[in-house]
Amino acid sequence: MVKFTKKIVENSENFLIKKFINQFKRKIKNKGGARFSFVLTGGKSPIKLYKNLAKEKNIPWRNIDFFFGDERCVNKNSKDSNFNMCKKNLLKKIPILNSQIYEINIKNKKFKNIAREYEKKIKKYFNGKKICFDLTLLGIGNDGHIASLFKNNISKINKKDVDFVIRKDFKRVTLTIKCINNSKNIFLWAPGKNKKKIIKNIIKDKRLVYPASYLRSKNNILFYCN
Repeated sequence: MVKFTKKIVENSENFLIKKFINQFKRKIKNKGGARFSFVLTGGKSPIKLYKNLAKEKNIPWRNIDFFFGDERCVNKNSKDSNFNMCKKNLLKKIPILNSQIYEINIKNKKFKNIAREYEKKIKKYFNGKKICFDLTLLGIGNDGHIASLFKNNISKINKKDVDFVIRKDFKRVTLTIKCINNSKNIFLWAPGKNKKKIIKNIIKDKRLVYPASYLRSKNNILFYCN
């Protein structure tokens, strides 16, 4: 059963976004000007959040490096690409360099190699130190999945930091639960009213039925609407 360090509940997504931005700025400030590693989430739920983040002033974007929690093995210009969604709504709207974006390279047709290459890229960034992102942002599916970690592929004994997933809809590459839980901070973003049921379920889930229940209980914040 996951226990959140903090739960932030609002009546509307707009109020929730304001609270998120305040927490986001606070985490960056705590780094004292050092580089800040930020893992982005895909899907539809963060679109409005990203658009508002892009408009926000006083965020030191040049100090932030961007990673991706998961990606579908599709062309990066596809409507199904998480990279495309993040770029359209956030990355191309803020003053950053291309070198600050650590995308998952899907040009390699062998998805096993895509996962292996992304793990190497992350390890190179951390320069031999333990992989520990400053902030990992996650959405949650109505089935309780996070990133591309579903009930049938999440594993606490997986020693990898990046893995591949074969599903009927898409082949995917994802950070593992081990890698996600090594993050200094985890923000679970669930703004839609339709997320209320799954949020209630994971909060009382003692049997680890849902992937989101595997999240560690330290320095994590749940954002949702009541």
